[in-house]
Amino acid sequence: MTTSDFKLLASQYKMELLVDVLPFWEKYSIDREMGGFFTCLDRQGNCYDNDKFVWLQGRQVWMFSYLYNNFDKREEWRDIALNGAEFLKKYGRDAEGNFYFSLTREGKPLIQPYNIFSDCFATMAFSQLAKATDNSEYAGIATDTFNNILKRWENPKGKYSKNVPESRPLKGFSLPMILCNLSLETEHLIDKGLVQQTIEECIHEVMEVFYNHDTGLIHENVLADGSFSNSYEGRLLNPGHAIEAMWFIMDLGVRLNDKALIEKAVEICNRTVEYGWDKDYEGIFYFMDVKGHPVQQLEWDQKLWWVHMETLISLAKAYKLTRNQTSLAWFKKVHDYTWSHFPDKEFGEWFGYLNRRGEVLLQLKGGKWKGCFHVPRGLYQCWNTLKDINPVNNE
Repeated sequence: MTTSDFKLLASQYKMELLVDVLPFWEKYSIDREMGGFFTCLDRQGNCYDNDKFVWLQGRQVWMFSYLYNNFDKREEWRDIALNGAEFLKKYGRDAEGNFYFSLTREGKPLIQPYNIFSDCFATMAFSQLAKATDNSEYAGIATDTFNNILKRWENPKGKYSKNVPESRPLKGFSLPMILCNLSLETEHLIDKGLVQQTIEECIHEVMEVFYNHDTGLIHENVLADGSFSNSYEGRLLNPGHAIEAMWFIMDLGVRLNDKALIEKAVEICNRTVEYGWDKDYEGIFYFMDVKGHPVQQLEWDQKLWWVHMETLISLAKAYKLTRNQTSLAWFKKVHDYTWSHFPDKEFGEWFGYLNRRGEVLLQLKGGKWKGCFHVPRGLYQCWNTLKDINPVNNE
């Protein structure tokens, strides 16, 4: 591929972001009466359920704040972020400062703050918006919530956990994975020593504890001492999670000027894409069992939007940073599959859920889990990565 090929690719991602994806959310998702965002949107953008899921509220605040800070200082983008942030500030937390999982349209709590990821995305949201507005109150919410996350690290669900930890003391990959990214998102607000400590702990967890040296893959759950659990949970692989984590690690490698860390992340990324690729129908599986046993997740063979979007980010960064030819070959393959299956050419935005054969399962554009996040973030990241690639000898 030549320099002009990469510039054309970059332009494709940029135009999709600005023409087909962001306008969909700007037009249909903003609740101008009650505040916050509608995320349960059908193919045409009609709202089919007006409950508000705190993950997605925070993610959309972050998305428009991030674009304002890093792409183009459009006042309408900042106003959208403010609309969501004020709603979260007023209704999103319980008395202890934990963010609920979901709210009614008006902001009444529906589901308790059992899941720490509401806090993670709220931290991202208020951290970016504080940068966009220089608002000390938003900065305070971000730092307080980040500190709350660190306090809950060892027992994220607290009293809401269903497990009996004494019988099988498992810990999950999701939190150290997201903290790799969250530590960079908040470093302009957090004590430098705490940032460095968090980064070091997260890198160790991701690259040594959850990375299994025998399989060469990242497991979703390990025993408390880091060893393998021969159980449903211990054998579980989520290729999308592992691949997404690798671009977080690459970003940390760049920040730390650690070439060996970057190379290891690229190696794990490539191996996971290879392992997770459906040899019969193409695309990347949602869930897998490391020993090839049946998994308990019935949706294991679905092809999801976020998995493929995060894979494109990781492969693009991998090639840019290392010129790894395997990463480039996989980027081309995943790009072709993704762009031929997920974008909705008629109504804009992307479908989220395909069956194993690549056929659309649900025509929704947003719901309880899919909102204004993975697609626009991925389009921005791919554009921002691809536009600066100047291959040697027209690789």
